Amino acid sequence: MSNTNTPSAEGSQAGFLAIELDGAGWDGADISRAVLAAESAGFHAATFMDAPVPGRTNALQRAAFAGPVTRSIALVPEVDTVYTEPFHVSTQLASLDYVSGGRAGWIVTADEAPAAAAAVGRSSVTGAALGQEAAASIEVSRRLWDSWEDDAVIRDVATGRYIDVDKLHYADFETPAGFAGAGYSVKGPAIIPRPLQGQLPVLAPASLLGEVQPDAVDAVLVSAPTPELLAAEVLDVRSRVGGSVAVIAELDVVLDSRGQAAASRETPFDGRRAAFAGTAAALTDFLESLLADADGVRLHPASLALDLDELGRLVLPGLRRRGVLRPVLQDGTFRDLLGLERPASRYASAAAGTGK
Repeated sequence: MSNTNTPSAEGSQAGFLAIELDGAGWDGADISRAVLAAESAGFHAATFMDAPVPGRTNALQRAAFAGPVTRSIALVPEVDTVYTEPFHVSTQLASLDYVSGGRAGWIVTADEAPAAAAAVGRSSVTGAALGQEAAASIEVSRRLWDSWEDDAVIRDVATGRYIDVDKLHYADFETPAGFAGAGYSVKGPAIIPRPLQGQLPVLAPASLLGEVQPDAVDAVLVSAPTPELLAAEVLDVRSRVGGSVAVIAELDVVLDSRGQAAASRETPFDGRRAAFAGTAAALTDFLESLLADADGVRLHPASLALDLDELGRLVLPGLRRRGVLRPVLQDGTFRDLLGLERPASRYASAAAGTGK
């Protein structure tokens, strides 16, 4: 991680809410309706899960579609680090940052996926190698985002120069000794100017901590089997990562809605995450207690059509009245939401030190 999370006093006492929009559908109209509804409800971030489903736009494409139609909500897709080339990952995420006006982030994923491996002609990656692939991809992306200095684009009409080549730098990455997967190197520089945020915020599941070091990410996603265990897991992860990394709790949600009790509704939940079922008032109470220790919570609604309405009408207003939610940032960046300063390029500092 190229910067330290230094939230304001207000930010340290109030949290943020993200909502997963996987259930929004796959076409542009569905995505637009869902992300605009989430933004109108006051959510700080929208996330986009990914899965290799034939004919479906991937998470990054859906996030990019949402960029031009929104103004304040951060857009954070899941992007694989195992079977996707890191050079392409960094480029596509930088493009998303431009499309969204600096509101992009990245949820790092590294799952065992035999079908994905077969699709690109690779052997399936398992165990500790998954974390190593994720750590390498994060490092490659960060180096490539820094490989253009902020003022590398000069657009000098008189000389016909678009860029100052002295302000482009090689990333020079090689996988470390003992790398479990097929080793590779990346020379760089990137093929797109530095992202608007300098470095996109990088989020990773707590399960990857170990091979992925806490200082490589800006936020950690925390899961547990039950709501009670989730609160304890948040505290445990906080003790491991310290105060410079945001801790975000993961919560499945099904609410009483339109006269139908939550307990009677069918859900897509598979038990991997803590699940809350009940009234909007009870969820408000639980989120208030959870946000006392977590920096944020990502909600996974059972049904966007039903639960997003209840969340927007009752839960978020209730949390705001209690003073436990950060204000929505108009024309701000995702880094602003997380309390992160915009970092300088590591290569600009190195060049200045050598007088180049």
